[in-house]
Amino acid sequence: MFKHSHRKSLFRAFLSMSELMYHATVRNVRSSHGNAVVGLALNMMQAMIMLAAFYFMFTILSLRGTAIRGDFLIYLMTGIFLFLTHNKGLGAVMGAEGPTSAMMKHAPMNTVIAIGASAFGELYTSVLSMFTILFIYHIAIANIWMPDPIMTFAMFLLAWASGCAIGLVLLAAKPWVPGLVRIASTIYTRANMIASGKMFVANTLPASMLAMFDWNPLFHTIDQARGFAFINYYPHNSSIMYPIKVTIVLLMIGMMGEFVTRRSVSLSWFART
Repeated sequence: MFKHSHRKSLFRAFLSMSELMYHATVRNVRSSHGNAVVGLALNMMQAMIMLAAFYFMFTILSLRGTAIRGDFLIYLMTGIFLFLTHNKGLGAVMGAEGPTSAMMKHAPMNTVIAIGASAFGELYTSVLSMFTILFIYHIAIANIWMPDPIMTFAMFLLAWASGCAIGLVLLAAKPWVPGLVRIASTIYTRANMIASGKMFVANTLPASMLAMFDWNPLFHTIDQARGFAFINYYPHNSSIMYPIKVTIVLLMIGMMGEFVTRRSVSLSWFART
């Protein structure tokens, strides 16, 4: 009947939220597949199938000469890994549990934790799959050497963060216009097959074509990642600051939209989705 309440310090509140985020992330990762090894293998298989498909396409069409001079598979990986983590981050955040989920009935749980768990769960599987594939490639096929592996990985994280930011905006809009949001996310992810720039080198694009791609933050992160992964390539038609600024702006818009949606949402909305 009577409950003694006390205010937590900022540090204790941060630790409490971090612990809850950790457990929610573990739950999210385990919910994707009951067997962790099988789940990782399926994630790796998707990346390896896409790598094989692009490798044979470039070979059959004699397009390998358009790639950066160096390890051709590293060239493909810098595009495909960032493309996959961007789209998966978007899908994970967009599909996160909302305020009407049964999990929100538990007092410590909230939508911020659910969104963060979905995003970090997808990042965990993507990073583990990427490093496992790179380790197998390094041991079995050819030694991997990059002039700046830390910044290359930072571009991978930036691709994931920008995908999560776009997914957050779509998540906030989904209860209001669910059909339009589904169409928009499908169009964006399909367009990224070309607009991400993973199949060509940005420095080779003429100015007339550059305008068709430089709006996309993923285009900039892939091109910058290749600049850090190859010693003989310096990206002139992309920047690091553009995807950072876009990510920050979209995160702010998404958080404000999610706050408004959380205060207005009702169970009847999701009867239409």
